Amino acid sequence: MTDLQAFAQGPWAERTRMRLDAERSVCDVECAVEDLNAICRWLDSDTPFRFAGLVVEETSSAWELRYVFYRERSAGWVHLLVRQPLSKPTFPSVSSFLYAADWHEREAEDLFGLNFEGHPRLGDFVLHNDRWHENLEPMRHAFDGGQPVLRREPDIHWRPRRVVEAPGAFGMPIGPIFGGVTESVHFLLETVGEDVIRTVRRLFYKYRAVEKLVEGRTVADAVLLAERFAATTGFAHALAYCQAVETISGVAVPPRARVLRVLLAELERFRHHVGAIQEICESTSLVVAASQAAMLEEQLLRLSGWFTGHRYLFGVAIPGGLSRNFGDSLCHAAVADARTISKGVNDLEGMLRTSSSFLDRLEEVGTVSQDAARGYGLVGPVARASGDTADLRRDQPYARYERLAFDVPSEPEGDGYARLRVLFSEARQSVSIMQQAVESLPDGDVLAEVDVRPGAALGWVEAPRGPAFHWLRIGDDGRIARYHLMTPSFANWHGFHLAAEQFAFQDFPIILATFDLSIAENDR
Repeated sequence: MTDLQAFAQGPWAERTRMRLDAERSVCDVECAVEDLNAICRWLDSDTPFRFAGLVVEETSSAWELRYVFYRERSAGWVHLLVRQPLSKPTFPSVSSFLYAADWHEREAEDLFGLNFEGHPRLGDFVLHNDRWHENLEPMRHAFDGGQPVLRREPDIHWRPRRVVEAPGAFGMPIGPIFGGVTESVHFLLETVGEDVIRTVRRLFYKYRAVEKLVEGRTVADAVLLAERFAATTGFAHALAYCQAVETISGVAVPPRARVLRVLLAELERFRHHVGAIQEICESTSLVVAASQAAMLEEQLLRLSGWFTGHRYLFGVAIPGGLSRNFGDSLCHAAVADARTISKGVNDLEGMLRTSSSFLDRLEEVGTVSQDAARGYGLVGPVARASGDTADLRRDQPYARYERLAFDVPSEPEGDGYARLRVLFSEARQSVSIMQQAVESLPDGDVLAEVDVRPGAALGWVEAPRGPAFHWLRIGDDGRIARYHLMTPSFANWHGFHLAAEQFAFQDFPIILATFDLSIAENDR
């Protein structure tokens, strides 16, 4: 935290209040609204910190905006806090230089009614203007989330904003209704020929208001929502939520539970990545390879169901540890099965690497440079395929990752093939981590008693798609007062246009598959 100590003596020293929690490696910095942009710019450009997200809280008398940053390569967090009376819902926008904050500000404007001065495009984000009226503000305390919205005054004249103005320019709409299991998302691809010039993505067609519905519920009840709003990565999100609860309550999770959490998280990552590989094969019409990947994913789903009782690991992670113990022999058998499946995954990779028709659809397609990926805050395998090496398992370790040896795969090209290679490499790393976990599995219980107490904390994990942050505040009554989710797909959807633009229309579904984006992680 020496960077922050130096900052405390800098030009804002007399105008900020700083509190350093050395045990948790968290530094809370409270600043004046007029200093927000300068400090965010300093954190973004002159320090080794990355922007995680924005947390908005409405107290009885004030707005509190918390800009969360985390350090690369070593433990450390900065929570930059600004306050204003409820009568002043206007804050300066930081998105002109901190691009990753763009969608966070738009979300806060739509759900809380805040205004961010200088933001180029507010409105029509979560609450679509052609379906909902302005000033609904569903995340405000005064809004009753248990009652239906009976009065709707949508803008019947709303039309999507067009940017490409040239002779012969047209927009190609895709969605929001798709066949199969694809959820609702709308794309407008603007062009004057065969290449996509501008990509507009419109999500939140099935906004579920999870953060609103959880208010007033018990800590135990909220686990069900945490693991189900994005089911294919449910264990990761449940773990992030549980870790927030445990931090607030000061719970020491038993060592055996911490190691088993690693085992389960990597089993989920392995299964998820194989599923993502299957989608990429399917997007290129490689039917045989797609079928092989689908069979491997099914084997991993059956392994998960046999091992835990649920194919998507529901009901296992709870505050204080795990809902059930797993015997040593059972764990070793599960890892042995995972190793066997891994051989099939490696064989599939070998075949794909020698398929010229397959590689032609991925190489130098959907390219995102490292600077662009960093500037837009891309995360997870998508960012690591553009030369990034950030990974919370190593940079901000949790559970027992600090005691395990693993690589963080990255590729420099930033194209679809690089994203595929990262998925294969991470799948192999997951099996290696699982093996290390069972070999270091200590004896003991897997659940500690949780004494729920008031407070707030951030829980985080490196989910299969990238960093997931869960902000939780528990009120004096022991119930949830605020719960905010910052998901990897929210970050990567924001930068998806970087890959889709300047490439041909027929490349679009392939680029979309290589980004492995979750709609559910946005429609939360």
